[in-house]
Amino acid sequence: MFKTIMPLSAILSLRFLGLFLVLPVLSVYAMSMEGATPLLVGVIVGGYALTQAIFQVPFGTISDKIGRKPTLFVGLVIFMLGSVVSAMSSDIYMLMLGRFLQGAGAIGAVVTAMISDLVPEETRGKAMAMMGGTIAIAFAVAMGLGPVLGAAYGVDTLFWITAGLAGLAMLLLFTKVPTPPRIRHIYHNTTTTMDILKDPNLLGMVIINGMQKGLMTVAFVLIPLILTSTTDHGGFGWETSELWHAYLPAMIFGLIAMGPAAVFGEKYNKAKQIFLISIVLFIVAFLLMGFATSSWMFVVGVVSFFIGFNMMEPLVQSLISKYSKVHQKGAALGISNSVAYFMTFLGGTFAGLMLDISSPQMIGMSLAVVGILWLVWTALKLSNPAKHSHLFKHIDEVDMEKLEALEHDAIAEWYINETENLVVVKYRSDDISEEDILAKILK
Repeated sequence: MFKTIMPLSAILSLRFLGLFLVLPVLSVYAMSMEGATPLLVGVIVGGYALTQAIFQVPFGTISDKIGRKPTLFVGLVIFMLGSVVSAMSSDIYMLMLGRFLQGAGAIGAVVTAMISDLVPEETRGKAMAMMGGTIAIAFAVAMGLGPVLGAAYGVDTLFWITAGLAGLAMLLLFTKVPTPPRIRHIYHNTTTTMDILKDPNLLGMVIINGMQKGLMTVAFVLIPLILTSTTDHGGFGWETSELWHAYLPAMIFGLIAMGPAAVFGEKYNKAKQIFLISIVLFIVAFLLMGFATSSWMFVVGVVSFFIGFNMMEPLVQSLISKYSKVHQKGAALGISNSVAYFMTFLGGTFAGLMLDISSPQMIGMSLAVVGILWLVWTALKLSNPAKHSHLFKHIDEVDMEKLEALEHDAIAEWYINETENLVVVKYRSDDISEEDILAKILK
C-alpha cells in the first residue's frame, strides 16, 4: 500500500506545499499592491478555495470518463498556470486572477477517487490517514520555509517555486503512479446528499472539515497583518522578515503534536477526543490573538492554533471514509471537500471584512463564540467510529438470494466488487463471527 499511496500523496502534498508556502506572508504582500483593501486581501487569501469548490465535482466527473491520470495532469497544468500568473502579478486584480486559477486545478477529489480505485476497502482508512498526514507535514514545513524564503527572495519567488512544485508533481504522476483499474461496484443501496447530512457523524465531519479550513484562512489573514501593523493600528510593528519567529515555533509544536494525535485517533479510536481538544485549542488561539497585549502572547496564540490544526488534519479524510458506507464514500468526501473549500473562501473574506470594520478584540471574541458552539455540537453529536472487519468470498460460492436477504445489526453493509468477482461483507466481529455470516450466505 505504501508504494501505491505515497506517490499520490506526494502529488497532492506538493500542490498543497506550494499553496501553503505563500499563506504566511500573502496578506502582507497583497496589502502592498495597488488597489488593495483588507476585504480584497481576504478574498485573495481564500480565493483559490472558491474555484476549488466549484470545480471539485466537474473534475471528478471528467476523471470517470477520460481516466484519473489525464485529469490529474490537466489540473496540475491549470495550477501551474495560476502560479505563474500570481508570480507575474503587478496589481491586486491580476493576483486575484492567479489565485482563482490556482484553485481551478481542483484535483483533490480525483486523488481521493484514485486511492479508492487502488486500495482495498479494509485498508482505505489507513490510506486516507497517510494522505492527511503528508498534507499536514507539507503545511508544517511551509510555515517554517514560507516566511524565510519570502523575506529573502520575495513573495513572487514563492509563486515561481509553487509552479516548479507543480512540474515535479507531473513528473511523479507519469513515473511513479500506477494506472488504476476501472472498478465498478454494485451496491445494495444508493445514496443522496440528504443521506449524508442526516447522519450525525458524517454531518459532524462535514462541519469539522469546513470549520478547520475556514479558520485556517482567517488565521492567515489576521496573523501577518496584525503582527506587521504599527502599534497605532493595534499591531506589533514587526517586519515581514521577522514573521518566521511566530511560524517556526508553530511549525515545530504542530509537528510534535501531529504524531500522537494520529496514533490516538487511529490506533486507539479516540478521534472524537482529539477533535474536541483541537477545537479548544482554536478557541484559546483566537482569544489570545484577539486580546494579546504583547507579541509573545500573540505568538502563543499562533502556536495554539497550529497545534490544533495539525492534530486534526491527519484524521479528517480517514474519519469521513470510516463513517460512510461504501456507496456513500464518494458523495461524503465530495460534499465535505466542497464545503471545506467554500468555507476557506468565506474565512478569508470574513477576516478581511472584519479588519475593515472591527477590532482584533471583537474578531477574537466572535471567533471564540463560534468555536464554543462548534465544540458543543461535536461533543453532543459526534461518536467514535465502530471498528469493522471485512469478509471476502468469491461470488460463485455465494447464494445471491440469501445475500439479498442478509440482515443483522452487526452487519454494516455488503457489496459486490465486479472486477474481482468478490462479495464483501463489512461487519463488527465482536457481535457476529465470520462463520455465522458464511452460514447465512453460502450456497
